[in-house]
Amino acid sequence: MDSPLSEKQCIPCRGGIPPIKGEALTQLAKQLHPDWKIVNEHHLEREYKFPNFKEGFDFTIAVGNMAEAQGHHPDIYLAWGKVKLTVWTHKIDGLVESDFIFAAKADLLLKQGL
Repeated sequence: MDSPLSEKQCIPCRGGIPPIKGEALTQLAKQLHPDWKIVNEHHLEREYKFPNFKEGFDFTIAVGNMAEAQGHHPDIYLAWGKVKLTVWTHKIDGLVESDFIFAAKADLLLKQGL
């Protein structure tokens, strides 16, 4: 699923804004692949499956490079055959639109073959 969110850029959060909650989260989530989960209205999580360690590792590197370019950094868990991304905005300890943009961009990386 391609999302128009993937065409946007992450905007660094300077703090002082409330995290997105409720229906606004639901509407943003509808623009992501259904494997993305909103956890406790606090963070996004998705686990990607790979046939081996190397492909998961390559995806992890691509996500890391994208994170640096976007100035938005997820937690990344890498294991044999899987990568889990956890995304939220640390400055406000919750979710903003940039978290959903990042999620959509991660999915696009995978679709484009990194």
